[in-house]
Amino acid sequence: MDEHKARLRASDLEDSGDIGVNPTHNLTMGEIIATRFNRRDLLRGSLAVAAISATVGTRALAANEQPTKKGAAASFDFKEIEAGVDQTHHVAEGYDAKVLLRWGDPLFPGTPEFDPQNQTAERQARQFGYNTDFVGYIPIDGSSDHGLLVANHEYTNEELMFPGVGVQDAKDVAFAKMTKDLVDIEMAAHGGAVVEIRRVNGEWQVVKDSKYTRRITAETPMEITGPAAGHDRMKTSADATGRKVNGMVNNCAGGVTPWGTWLSCEENFNGYFWGALGDTHPEAKNYKRYGIGTPAYAWGKFHDRFDLAKEPNEANRFGWVVEIDPFDPNFVPKKRTALGRTKHEGAAGITNSDGRYVIYLGDDERFDYVYKFVSAGKVDKQNRAANFGLLDEGTLYVAKYNPDGKGTWLPLIHGQGPLTEANGFKSQADVLIETRRAADLLGATKMDRPEDIEANPQTNRVYVMLTNNTRRKEDQVDAANPRANNAFGHIVEMMPEGGNHASTAFTWEVLVKCGDPSVASVGATFSSDTTKNGWFGMPDNCAIDNQGRLWISTDGNNAKATGRADGLWALETEGEMRGTSKHFFRVPVGAEMCGPFFTPNDETLFLAVQHPGEAEEGAPVSFDNPITRWPDFKDGMPPRPSLLVVTKKGGGKIA
Repeated sequence: MDEHKARLRASDLEDSGDIGVNPTHNLTMGEIIATRFNRRDLLRGSLAVAAISATVGTRALAANEQPTKKGAAASFDFKEIEAGVDQTHHVAEGYDAKVLLRWGDPLFPGTPEFDPQNQTAERQARQFGYNTDFVGYIPIDGSSDHGLLVANHEYTNEELMFPGVGVQDAKDVAFAKMTKDLVDIEMAAHGGAVVEIRRVNGEWQVVKDSKYTRRITAETPMEITGPAAGHDRMKTSADATGRKVNGMVNNCAGGVTPWGTWLSCEENFNGYFWGALGDTHPEAKNYKRYGIGTPAYAWGKFHDRFDLAKEPNEANRFGWVVEIDPFDPNFVPKKRTALGRTKHEGAAGITNSDGRYVIYLGDDERFDYVYKFVSAGKVDKQNRAANFGLLDEGTLYVAKYNPDGKGTWLPLIHGQGPLTEANGFKSQADVLIETRRAADLLGATKMDRPEDIEANPQTNRVYVMLTNNTRRKEDQVDAANPRANNAFGHIVEMMPEGGNHASTAFTWEVLVKCGDPSVASVGATFSSDTTKNGWFGMPDNCAIDNQGRLWISTDGNNAKATGRADGLWALETEGEMRGTSKHFFRVPVGAEMCGPFFTPNDETLFLAVQHPGEAEEGAPVSFDNPITRWPDFKDGMPPRPSLLVVTKKGGGKIA
């Protein structure tokens, strides 16, 4: 086995634990979709019709029956770009997409310019970090031209960061070339950043010497709050209180609250821990359920807290949603344990009609679950400071999707149902530390990698990105669910009962089933008006602009298999155009599309390009031999993950 095939890439951590980490017999989404339709009726029609009928609701099905009538109103007005793949990025005609920040760009006065041949942890901690995922814009005084940009730095690619190092997490390499200095650079490149930006004469620029500028890393002191704070399972030799922890890792998507804080979500935290626990250790089953034990990084080789043999409780202190006040550079970030411990993809919220704040959460692994958190208190619009404890008290729920198109939110409350001491839950802290096992016992529906989830404040509909599930077996397939090895994913639309996001009841249907509609065996269900450039696969992040329109970014378009790169698509959700998708932006080869986020006036769109030049299967790359040098295209300069701003030429709203 060659080095590339043997390695466990940081970007593929979700693949490392999807065989056996969910041992339950809870129904999968595919099995539920299958039972929602009568098999005898399905067999009366063709397999293609059956597949469409089984995976989309009546509104989406109607959109697929015939081409859209002439004159049907489309929400999006831009000329679609061509799908494909090359060394640079592409945006729709009439728009500019400019790099605002690159990995290594100095953020503080006196910080040297980026020099990849002489990088240090001290420099990296004062520079823009690596692999930005979530991007948020928080206005200053309500402005769409002046605000704070908040960005997650999810993970690092050592083979592209460091000269002469190459892939290090392959079994036959075993981190041989990783040193403490290199590990410390990686730790400094994780976390997040706060950057003040301003639009001057139509051009966005970083405000230098801003009082708001901040870098958060894997070493930044943080506070653990909520029901799990202070619990014995959260205590370590460095923190006898169980209330303090250094850093956040693998921060994927996130959210911005109405009171102007940034929610940053720890996702694949399992790959940072070295070693393993014995089968009799009290945390052994807990850690197995989260896939902890196969490291993707060498951090535990040099830092005891990431070595399970030395600090067996440290992993319990990761996997949380972190709240940060970007307006206060001295603010101690809070890990809000009331929101549960999972591989969090995002934490997008909506203020409910009764004033409570509701956050939707995806646990990004095959066969794991969709959650929501409902605060106990209400958002105080008049007193910003009063909201800073809002996320420490409330109820966490997990979703159960029923075959009849209805669903139920099941509360994860200690003492209710199976969440008792007899099943190992002595307190609410135990329920939250072992959120996955608690959800298992409640009978939640096993989903196909729940990623970003967004609620549309104009329609109250909720959109769940389900990236894929290549582990679905043939015995889970029937005429109503024709895709074993679901490589392209789908999007579920949820409607809370009565528009009340705090309700425990909802209805659901599949908005689109992704993939190439021209290949019958794929079974995709985009509108027939979707062009050959308009279809997409592997939905990941999403955004709802201020006009109530849905935008989808993707992760996983293998260029060798599909001939197309990842990017951003605009997806119609209403009327006769429902299910029609258009291609707006395309990333460079090897990259993933992250973000997206709009300014309040929809005139600027922020996008993040992750891991440009990362290898696809069978094509190892390195710092010295990348497949692209985007965005600098200079000899000796590696590809640099970057944050872009998209604006319309001549001004105006996007699309």
